[in-house]
Amino acid sequence: MKVEFLLIFLAYIALLLLVSLIFSKRMKDIVDFFLASRKLPGSLVYLTLCASWFGATSILVSADQAYETGLSSFWIMGAPAMLTVLFLALFLLRAIRSLTIVSLPDLVEMRYGRAVRHLASLLVIWYMAVLAASQMVAVGHFLKSFLGMSYFKSLALGTAVVLIYSIFGGLRSVVMADSVQFFFIVAGLFSLLLFLSGLSSLKEVSLLSSAIGKGHYLNFFFDFKKNILIVLSFTLAWTISPIAWQRIQAARSERDARGALYASSATFFLLYGTVVLCGMLSLPLFVSRKLANPLFSEIISSSSGFFLRGVLFVGVVAAIMSTMDTAVNTGALSLTRDVFEQLFPSSREKGAILASRLSTFLVGGMAFLVATKFQSILKTLGLASEIMAE
Repeated sequence: MKVEFLLIFLAYIALLLLVSLIFSKRMKDIVDFFLASRKLPGSLVYLTLCASWFGATSILVSADQAYETGLSSFWIMGAPAMLTVLFLALFLLRAIRSLTIVSLPDLVEMRYGRAVRHLASLLVIWYMAVLAASQMVAVGHFLKSFLGMSYFKSLALGTAVVLIYSIFGGLRSVVMADSVQFFFIVAGLFSLLLFLSGLSSLKEVSLLSSAIGKGHYLNFFFDFKKNILIVLSFTLAWTISPIAWQRIQAARSERDARGALYASSATFFLLYGTVVLCGMLSLPLFVSRKLANPLFSEIISSSSGFFLRGVLFVGVVAAIMSTMDTAVNTGALSLTRDVFEQLFPSSREKGAILASRLSTFLVGGMAFLVATKFQSILKTLGLASEIMAE
């Protein structure tokens, strides 16, 4: 089975590199490299926003949470994602589009001065590097389980693939890769939902959950006071996400950006809802034993169907890598704009693309080093969240 997954992964890598490199374009400055010349159509903004947002936590941790606590787990990740993009579309989009900024610290300097800008730059770069590291940790452990390689080799392989197309083509290559990965994510999730629907039902889940002392399993409003505080906290934090702002700025028009945000909100409802349902429908399959690995990994390992194993395997890898490439690219944007261009103003005209590519490599390398030291997805994400809170 390891050879099977290796062949699937190699084919997936080949497709990813082919698409991302073919559709890259000639670049002359960092607006071209990091904002795709501000000419992305709404469809691509939508695809890359959905894919980049839906990462390791969304597909692995959310499924495990749904398996443990049931329907109310939707509040943890699904509700904040929906509300954040809606809030951006309704209240901040026009203001963001009207600003002549390239990076978020540009805005900080306009209000608070250069000293605060430098501090904000360091926090954004470090946050993005640690966010990328959390995805690297996820891909390292996930590939290790199925390819038979060590954690370090799996980590290096996943990181190398992302860095190749991110360094070569900037945001445009990232967007094209994300677009392909989005369809793999959707295919994997809905194939799994169909598979699980044929093995168990919500009625069976309800009876079983009550029998094992989880009477709250189908209660959407279970532990509501705690969950609503989580929603508020995540929504406020994600509203200033450099990832979302970068994509809003990269859109070719305000209308394209607004349509992408509205469509993303609806899609997040479907994606996170599907993850929650998959987690719940898995209860009858694994309730008799303790899970040694993430739920989706257990399903892939125990499934007898080649198609389901393959499509779910690629779907999980796509979710992880689409967030990893975005975090690296956005971190490199701040490193280029807020460090290199501040230290070497002449690089704005000369060597802008070289500085952008070097920044991409440095942020990816920084994230890789973090991932070798912190091998827990949740601990690494927790560190990233604390950095962004500052």
